[in-house]
Amino acid sequence: MVELKEITEENFIDAFNLKLAPGQEEFVSHPIRSLAQAYVYRNQCRPFGIYAEGKMVGYVMVIYDYDIPEYDIWHMMIDKDCQGHGYGKEALARVLEFIKTKPFGDSERVVLTCNKNNPVARKMYEDKGFVATGNEDEDEIELAMSV
Repeated sequence: MVELKEITEENFIDAFNLKLAPGQEEFVSHPIRSLAQAYVYRNQCRPFGIYAEGKMVGYVMVIYDYDIPEYDIWHMMIDKDCQGHGYGKEALARVLEFIKTKPFGDSERVVLTCNKNNPVARKMYEDKGFVATGNEDEDEIELAMSV
């Protein structure tokens, strides 16, 4: 069972120690960069550690865009040594449950981007109901769904 725990002063070093598998650096930013963004956008975002059996196995951040309005999922990653166990799928389900509580504002739209060269992540998102919007930015495609 996977659970999300907010990143705090007690666990942020665990997030810093997460590693991507070789070649995945182009797909997602490291949690250090993401936590810097979380600090800047602290009034509209929530960074989470992804935990399995009491251990942080990944990271994800939810941010609310007040201008659109919509919820965005940023920087979701699973540590290289913990991939292939279904943690990403379970974490995505927990993230969507969190978004359904509308913690920052009223919106049913959830958006994320996925690297075009990352078919594993894209399939996971599409299996959960995300659909390509047609918007692209260099090597990223935008996917969205309603909750």
